[in-house]
Amino acid sequence: MATAGKVIKCKAAVAWEPDKPLVIEEIEVAPPQANEIRVKIVATGLCHTDLYHLFEGKHNDGFPVVLGHEGAGIVESVGPGVTEFQPGDKVIPLFVYQCKECRFCKSPKTNLCEKGWSRLRYSVMSPEESRLTCRGKKVLQFMGTSTFSEYTVVNEMGLAKINPAAPLDKVCLLGCGICTGYGAAVNTAKVEPGSTCAVFGMGAVGLAAVMGCKAAGAKRIIAVDVNPEKFEKAKVFGATDFVNPKDHSKPISKVLEEMTNGGVDFSLECVGNVEVMRSALESCMQGWGVSVMVGWTDMADFSARPIQLIAGRTWKGTLFGGFKSKDGVPQMVNAYLDKKVKLDEFITHNLTLDQVNDAIEMMKHGQCIRTVLSVSPQ
Repeated sequence: MATAGKVIKCKAAVAWEPDKPLVIEEIEVAPPQANEIRVKIVATGLCHTDLYHLFEGKHNDGFPVVLGHEGAGIVESVGPGVTEFQPGDKVIPLFVYQCKECRFCKSPKTNLCEKGWSRLRYSVMSPEESRLTCRGKKVLQFMGTSTFSEYTVVNEMGLAKINPAAPLDKVCLLGCGICTGYGAAVNTAKVEPGSTCAVFGMGAVGLAAVMGCKAAGAKRIIAVDVNPEKFEKAKVFGATDFVNPKDHSKPISKVLEEMTNGGVDFSLECVGNVEVMRSALESCMQGWGVSVMVGWTDMADFSARPIQLIAGRTWKGTLFGGFKSKDGVPQMVNAYLDKKVKLDEFITHNLTLDQVNDAIEMMKHGQCIRTVLSVSPQ
């Protein structure tokens, strides 16, 4: 492309400081360096983790930053040493790296990568280096991706080449939320056919977890949320029951225990709240129940009584649904194209990048499942 090797000036939504609206700015995006790829972002989803960094984490060293980590786009140019990607490839940036060489990548037990940015800088949620600048200042790249920008630069370990037939305004959701929830059920919990499951939180991640439980063959899937309007949406993805904790005077774990003759086989917490994590654990059957923490948070300690685990429950966490990113995301794209995974049904709003603050307000107030922002024309 004519822009290869040159600085690109483009539009991006910059978070200059915590707790403030994003500002649409003209930024400069430097050419990719060795083993990097510059990507034209076509569409991006807004994920709660973006809001977490902006309103909850508030780490001053994590600003200014271009948020966004659930995007899809087209390769504009590649840096020295890149052979896997070519200009024009359809791609999804990945916040979980897969170098395929480290001990983690070679192990089937984890999807972490020793070369990922998060090993040393998870608290600020951005790698130290950035190819983005604005008003003469370095702007951090959120989770190594920064998809709230018309162009971004990513490491080749954090990019997946996908089927050229994939619609970017749909498969962008596989960059985080849908893979996280679906994989939490299928890869991490390893939900079994005929089992009973409870999923806490009916946002996009929770709905994806419901979809994963159904795909794994669960016979009963109980959706738990304080918003009764979420049940109809949950049924679309496979929920068989709905429980609103506000409708009961007793703890939700007791309610589920009574509904299931002792507790569920699998529970998935998709809220990012330590109290809900404990409730999810306590909802599991003694002896074999498995509870998975899916929602992202690092703001508080969690707790449980030892007997809750001594008696045979398993409590575990998941990142990106346990998917090895470069391998798993293209597989999920193909599963969508084969109609084995839903994506369209998650999208409740379509806006433009200029409307990102409207999208943030809707998510803060629970008025959307997923909003997809149109960033650049394809």
